[in-house]
Amino acid sequence: MKKRLLKVYAVAGMIVIQSGLSVKAQTVSTFENLTLAPNSYWNGSAGGAEFSSGNAVFPNSFSGGYWSGGWAYSNMKDSTTAGYTNMYSASTAIGYNGSANYILGQQGSKIKLNTPASGKVVSGFYVTNGTYAAISMRDGDSFGKKFGGASGNDPDWFKLTIRKWLGGTMTNDSVEFYLADYRFVNNVQDYIVKTWQWVDLSTLGNVDSLKFILSSSDVGSFGMNTPAFFCMDNFTTSDVLSSAPTVNADNSLLSIFPNPAQDIVTVDLAKLNVKNIQLTVTDVNGKIIHSEKSAAYLISLDVSDYASGIYFVNIIGDNKYFNKKLIKQ
Repeated sequence: MKKRLLKVYAVAGMIVIQSGLSVKAQTVSTFENLTLAPNSYWNGSAGGAEFSSGNAVFPNSFSGGYWSGGWAYSNMKDSTTAGYTNMYSASTAIGYNGSANYILGQQGSKIKLNTPASGKVVSGFYVTNGTYAAISMRDGDSFGKKFGGASGNDPDWFKLTIRKWLGGTMTNDSVEFYLADYRFVNNVQDYIVKTWQWVDLSTLGNVDSLKFILSSSDVGSFGMNTPAFFCMDNFTTSDVLSSAPTVNADNSLLSIFPNPAQDIVTVDLAKLNVKNIQLTVTDVNGKIIHSEKSAAYLISLDVSDYASGIYFVNIIGDNKYFNKKLIKQ
């Protein structure tokens, strides 16, 4: 088995990824075009209902004296202060790859795509928790519980779901990403995301706009108790049409064992009912670690050289997409 090498070039402010199959232009919303004083944020209080970066528009709502919906942007660096007064800081204390600016979204935030991205494929974005949510889940506060509970065994989770519109209609297609997950049998594997991690949206196919929905296992009489905020950077549109939209399939049909693993992993495709399989393994930053095509029902992967951590096994075939987490011990 051979790893396919990808070459990345910067061309006129755009990114071109060259592989053995295709060349695709991408436009990245880095948010560095947005003016901020050091260690500050914009939440719409000074006026303005939206802001733009790259080929995307990010609506904002400010009413009643507070940020009530949509997006804000920030370069705040406080990753240690707990509570809602530190609502505009990322848990990383900095933007992706050391950049200054990043954005914050809350429940129901939407992104609208401009020409030339509208109606085309979105590659994805980097995400992490805000400091407010991360510390709330780690320690608990007056509203949210400590994830895992006193015993550490409570199966808590905090999830971001991204849904798409196309042609003015919200479809059933979605991508899910866990910002925190305490459902593992082994508590050592429980995590709260505090680094920038890549979320792949290419499986949604062609997109006009996106909606971001937060959900949590910690729910009370008035709804979700976990602070409903998250941080985003480098929102990336690929600016190309998908000729055959790929749809998310039932991930329970994909079997990977053993998992967690130390050396050899078997990927069982027998229940997928797809042909012409394209398998890729990516790390949490979206970097392709391994890629191959196969017509076999069982694929063996040697992960002995992988660093310990979380990876994702992605399967595409017959316009269907399957994805499952792999833990390397």
